[in-house]
Amino acid sequence: MPEHTIIVDAEVFARLQREAKPLIDTPNSVLRRLLALDEATVQPGALAKLLAAGLLRPGQQLTWRRRNLGQEHRAHVTAEGSLRLEGGRICPSPSGACEAVTGAKANGWDAWHTDDGTSLSALRGRV
Repeated sequence: MPEHTIIVDAEVFARLQREAKPLIDTPNSVLRRLLALDEATVQPGALAKLLAAGLLRPGQQLTWRRRNLGQEHRAHVTAEGSLRLEGGRICPSPSGACEAVTGAKANGWDAWHTDDGTSLSALRGRV
């Protein structure tokens, strides 16, 4: 998805800051929420069972470290069990989130990890 730069005045930016969820939202994700761009497709994501089992929580950060490439990607778990990427895009599956950030297919269940280093695949094995 191509990215574009927009300029907003101080009043609009202040509103975005008031609406933002600290440490989770970006200006883009706030705008998507305010404009209801994600509501039409809100369905339980692939991580919904992990949320229901208490193994993940809404807003929890996940990280995909690609050591060979020196890259690190972050995403947050949504209340519906999807992943919200740093740019605000929502992906219903871990593998879809991998493809969204790199353009390449990868097993997201093995790629994404919690802060303590546990993979989503290991969490899924506990359900």
